[in-house]
Amino acid sequence: MKSTLSIIGGLAIAVGLLWVGQGTGYVNWPQSSFMISQVQWAYYGAGLAIAGLLAIVFAQRR
Repeated sequence: MKSTLSIIGGLAIAVGLLWVGQGTGYVNWPQSSFMISQVQWAYYGAGLAIAGLLAIVFAQRR
């Protein structure tokens, strides 16, 4: 359970950072993405990255 939660947390951080990059316009991949330069996706990504970090912290404390 500990390693599973850590892996899920790590994936959430990675996806969240991708969303932040796309939402702020720094990551233009894929070029046809509806998320590029849409600031609300930067907020969603930040929230997902924070949730992933909390999942990792929770997994390490168990």
